[in-house]
Amino acid sequence: RIPQAVEDALRRGERGDTPETPKPGNPLFDKARTVVIGSNDIAADAAIACANELGFNTLMLTSFMEGEAREVARFAVAIGRELVHRHKPLNLPAMVVFGGETTVTVRGHGKGGRNQEIALSAALAMAHVPRTLIVALATDGSDGPTDAAGGFADSGSLGRMRDAGIDPREALNANDSNEALARAGDLIVTGPTNTNVNDLTFVFVYPD
Repeated sequence: RIPQAVEDALRRGERGDTPETPKPGNPLFDKARTVVIGSNDIAADAAIACANELGFNTLMLTSFMEGEAREVARFAVAIGRELVHRHKPLNLPAMVVFGGETTVTVRGHGKGGRNQEIALSAALAMAHVPRTLIVALATDGSDGPTDAAGGFADSGSLGRMRDAGIDPREALNANDSNEALARAGDLIVTGPTNTNVNDLTFVFVYPD
C-alpha cells in the first residue's frame, strides 16, 4: 500500500495545489548539492597531471571534439607536425590532449571503433612525422564492438602493418582498424574501467 503521506502529495499535485516538480527557489533545494565526480575534463586533467610529473609541457585543447574519426585523426597529426617543426603551441617535450566523441561512417565490413579508426587514420599520415605519438582511447576501456580501448600510431606504424601483411589503406576503407592495429602491435587493451566519460586523444611530441 502507498503510504498516506505519498498519496496525499500525489493528490495535491493532481489538483494543482502543488507544482508537479520543484522549481528553482524551492526550499527543498536549500540543502541540496550537486557534485560531478567524473567527466571528460576530470579525466583529461588527471592525464595532464601525470604528464606534467613526467616533464611534459601540456595543453588541454577541448573536451567537445566531434566529427568523423578519420578527419579528427588528420587534425591530430597536424598538431604533431606543428609541434615538431615550430614548437608551437608548446615547447618540447609536449602533450596536447582533447576529448569528446567522434563518429565513424561505416563503409566496409571490418571490425573496429572510433578510437581505433583515429589511430589507423593517423598512421596513414605519419610516415614522415618524426618523434610523434598519437594515442586515442575510450575511457571505459571498450572501443566499438571490440575488447580494445583504442590504439596508437607513430611514424613506424605503417611499416609494422605492412610487415604483418596488412594494407593500411585497404584496412581503413574496410573499417577494419582492429585487425590492422593488432597485427602491428598498436592496440591499447586496458580491460573495462566501468567509467565512461567519452574519449581522449593525445598528441605526444618528443625533442630531438
